[in-house]
Amino acid sequence: MKTKVLPAEEPIALTHAVDVLRNNGTVAFPTDTVYGLGAMAFQSEGIERLYTIKGRRNVRAIAVLLGETEDLKKTTLYPSHDAVQLANRFWPGPLTLVVPRHPDLPDLLAPNQTIGVRVPDHPIALKLLRQTGPLAVTSANLSGEKNTHTADEVLVQLNERAHLILDGGKTPGGVPSTVVDMTTAEFKILRAGPISKADIKSALRG
Repeated sequence: MKTKVLPAEEPIALTHAVDVLRNNGTVAFPTDTVYGLGAMAFQSEGIERLYTIKGRRNVRAIAVLLGETEDLKKTTLYPSHDAVQLANRFWPGPLTLVVPRHPDLPDLLAPNQTIGVRVPDHPIALKLLRQTGPLAVTSANLSGEKNTHTADEVLVQLNERAHLILDGGKTPGGVPSTVVDMTTAEFKILRAGPISKADIKSALRG
């Protein structure tokens, strides 16, 4: 399988990407940090491909990216009031919320009953996600190798592995998202990032 590269601005690019994803394929695309490699979040076959492509064991959770804040309800049955409040305040943006996993999401996505979800702040990612719905997304690189910031860098690592790369130019890189556990009575920061504990407390008071 030869990996296809399409400029994201081409009229057929997004349509083709959606078709690839809906047929259990994988697509690399730019996000607000690095290039991500995505598969449909509710299709086990595509998710299995993500692990195979990266050369990664399926004991580590894969996050889910959303195109709209309202899609949070597709990934967790009963989002807490606080989770919804943070989503409304910081999405699209660098905040990942860990929530109870929706029972319809494949077990392959995570070894436990929680899932990390986020709406990325990147126009190409958002256009794609709004057409596909939730995507299981991991960084578009081989396990243990450098993150990728351009389509060419993705191709070097994932040629003949990924089905399609949407070339949306260079990603901004920067600090990974803040990860917040929303499954307990008090939120817990699992990974520090651009959004501080003070920012979160302020949003929850508002």
